Amino acid sequence: MGLTKQYLRYIPAGNFNIIASQNCNVEFVTLEGQEGRFVAVGACEHIIIWDLRLGEKAQVLPGERAVVTALSASPNKRHLAAGYSDGSVQVYDLKTAEVISIFSGHRNEVTILKYDGFGHKLASGAKDSDVIVWDTVAETGLCRFSGHKGPITAIQFMGKQNVLISSSKDTFVKFWDLDTQHCFKTLVGHQTEVWGISLMKDDQYLVTGSGDAELRVYKLSQRDPDAENKTPVEHLATTLELTNLGENDDPTHPLQCLKAGSLLRAGRGRVVTLFNDISGQIIGCHGTDQQIELFYFCSEDEAQTRLKKRLKKEKKKEKKDEEMETDAPSESTKLSLRDEVKRLTPIKLTNKPKSLDLVLGSGGELRIVVTMANNTVELYTIQTAVKDSESKCLRSIVSQGHHSEVRAVSFSSDNLAIVSGSGESIKMWNRPSQACLRTIETGYVLSTIFVPGDRHVLAGLKDGRLLIVDIAAGDVLEEIPAHTNELWSICLQPDLRGCATGGGDKTVKFWQFELVVDEKSESKAKVLSLIHNRTLKLEDTVLCVKISPNSKFVAVALLDSTVKIFFLDSFKFYLSLYGHKLPVLCMDISSDSGLIATGSADRNVKIWGMDFGDCHKSIFAHDDSVTGLQFVHRTHYFFTCGKDGKVKQWDADSYDKIITLQGHSGEAWSLGVSPNGQFLVSCGSDRVLRLYEKSDQILVLQDEEEDEREQQEALATGQQTTVPGQPGLKLPSKKTIGSEKAAESILECLEVCEKYKEQLAEHEALQAASSQVLPLPLPPPLMQAFNAQTPDDFLLETIKRIRPSDLEEALLILPFSTVCEVLQTLPALISRGDHTELVCKISIFLLKLHHAPIVANNVLLSTLQNLQKLAQAKVQELRDLVGYNFYGMQFIQRDIEAHEGVQLFRDATIEKKKGDKKRKQREKLKRSIMVLNN
Repeated sequence: MGLTKQYLRYIPAGNFNIIASQNCNVEFVTLEGQEGRFVAVGACEHIIIWDLRLGEKAQVLPGERAVVTALSASPNKRHLAAGYSDGSVQVYDLKTAEVISIFSGHRNEVTILKYDGFGHKLASGAKDSDVIVWDTVAETGLCRFSGHKGPITAIQFMGKQNVLISSSKDTFVKFWDLDTQHCFKTLVGHQTEVWGISLMKDDQYLVTGSGDAELRVYKLSQRDPDAENKTPVEHLATTLELTNLGENDDPTHPLQCLKAGSLLRAGRGRVVTLFNDISGQIIGCHGTDQQIELFYFCSEDEAQTRLKKRLKKEKKKEKKDEEMETDAPSESTKLSLRDEVKRLTPIKLTNKPKSLDLVLGSGGELRIVVTMANNTVELYTIQTAVKDSESKCLRSIVSQGHHSEVRAVSFSSDNLAIVSGSGESIKMWNRPSQACLRTIETGYVLSTIFVPGDRHVLAGLKDGRLLIVDIAAGDVLEEIPAHTNELWSICLQPDLRGCATGGGDKTVKFWQFELVVDEKSESKAKVLSLIHNRTLKLEDTVLCVKISPNSKFVAVALLDSTVKIFFLDSFKFYLSLYGHKLPVLCMDISSDSGLIATGSADRNVKIWGMDFGDCHKSIFAHDDSVTGLQFVHRTHYFFTCGKDGKVKQWDADSYDKIITLQGHSGEAWSLGVSPNGQFLVSCGSDRVLRLYEKSDQILVLQDEEEDEREQQEALATGQQTTVPGQPGLKLPSKKTIGSEKAAESILECLEVCEKYKEQLAEHEALQAASSQVLPLPLPPPLMQAFNAQTPDDFLLETIKRIRPSDLEEALLILPFSTVCEVLQTLPALISRGDHTELVCKISIFLLKLHHAPIVANNVLLSTLQNLQKLAQAKVQELRDLVGYNFYGMQFIQRDIEAHEGVQLFRDATIEKKKGDKKRKQREKLKRSIMVLNN
């Protein structure tokens, strides 16, 4: 079928106006070896790394369609893990800005990500109440924990033990043993949801934050397994902390958790963010108010010093009161939580915080980065070593975006500038560079439009005022009280000599552009002003006004769900367009004045003829109210946006939907089409201005419909993978389009290999019959594309190209007959010895998955025996090779260190800790000597 009509595709050309998303945490990252300078924030589907020293974007990590919801930086400072709203996790390389790993396992939005101390494991928690641990080296899932009954809120890896701690909205904190993959302890003391957990002082304390006004502190103690062989005194010293065990606690488990006390918060509301620095010394939290609280966990020496000071004060008080008994020791003489934790000066903010991150530098300087609810990022610093030190704001990123949702956008006549209006200001943007040029503080803006000449902008406010803004000077020239209620719509007259405004006071007012003398200025220069000409009074609130390009009609959308059309010159009634069930929120007239399209809150778009007012077509356009509609100049194509966040393009002649563009994560409030039709900009509640550009790609409607249908019917619906016959086996992955394609590639590979083997068998038979040397048949084209000469090479190359995170799901989809074929091929693959780990992984997974039918099959018995012998031999060879290389590298290291006199691969943090320990010992020795001398 030939193409009856060709359309050109609009593609995304950039996002701007957003500084940091509210539903994603902020994370300090290290670039160019500098720590505490760069922070990563989520910006809808992208990740922006801000340079806090310059206040500029240092890097943008591009995403696809899903919104970023969680971030976590790896301990080696090289990678950044990002969780998305579709349940996927991607790991980025910060140097190349490329995706190096993709994990798909969650059925819902990822809420938290956390690396372990070495960066080899990555734990992810989501709203589906599951916790998945991923192997970042092998790029596969290790295990799935499904014990919680609510969304996961926080995850922490223990450093000294192979234990994972998770918290959830089900009010529980669970301890998971990563070796045995089971939950061995659950904290049940919280009355409300647990919103955050932190491990402090090398896993000595666990701090939890919930919906009340306290932070609960638990003491984590490790039971000595050799306690039975020790003396009674040593046994008493090691088990002293285990005397207050709970009823459900297991005294035989090596890890015990005891309630140590509480830290009272001064902030109001629940704990929104609870975060600690890498060293585990400082913890920061904030509630629903505008305050960040900081707690400092002292070292052992500092805690003892604080205890001595407290005891001195108590003794002085006892001497005065003489009420304390001298024969019984007081409980206050023990080291308590108030001696180990001190409260730092809280940080007062200008707006509600959404997320924070901490980094403790040298000299006790603590840096705190905060993302605000008003689309800003602020960096604070505080000196922890100075008593009562006040915080100082080092940098705030404010001017790069609106502080509230954008309600109106429009293009200039030269297609180079975009003006946007929000709840507090108007911003002008350069379209090619997407940079903010001007910011003018105003009230709540509902509509904007450029004045001819592109030097001025008209803005309609929620209180009915009409502002004339000089963009070049960045000033408001005049405030006109145009309407007594909301000014919903502004449109230019076709002769470009005036404009019309419609408001909530049931009137449409027409204005004329005039140059008047500015009496306020000394130069008496002429400035632009508006003179009121005429007023059209109506029966109901005016929601939208449009004047036809032929200057013949004016269309007015009213609150009674109708559109009234009047003659422009006489205001005589001409037509009434009725048919919408809810009010018309937006409309536009085509450039030839032949069609008028209306978008309503009833989710429909209707196309009318301007001649007789007949409805050509009614289209169910969006899943929520249609908020924006505009024709492309000199065409009958128009764009719509709605509260469902989608942006769509339509053909008003054929009534076809051309394409659905990537929209907003919340409501889409307005859109603007450039006069030349090359660009489109939309705005929404996610505070993103999305720019689209017309490309040279030809778009076919049938292909677009098929792609949308495939997306709706795709298996990547978030359903958890279930293994037939093994309900207890929960894979840490889910079915995706990638795993389906991988399974299809394996099936296709086996089919091609079977046909090629048949050709080789026929060739051998012909050669034996003819007793002549015949040329070998050429491999199939697909094998040649993979540079494979034999079927074994082709199968191995096909499996190698499958993403590691999709391999298990692809093998799970394969039918049992195909599994048998793969198993029979594995001995030949493992005997090659070049991909031993991959082949062993496949064989172990298939045997675990189909153990019963494989064992019952006598045909596969010899194959399994052969596979076992080959696998043991090859794995032993690989272990010997790795061990030889490891000890060889150690020998080379010792040889170099002996000859050069240097120490290789020295850990600076360990050396720093050793130096601090030696310095503290020297200071302690000096104090002892001074006491003895005195």
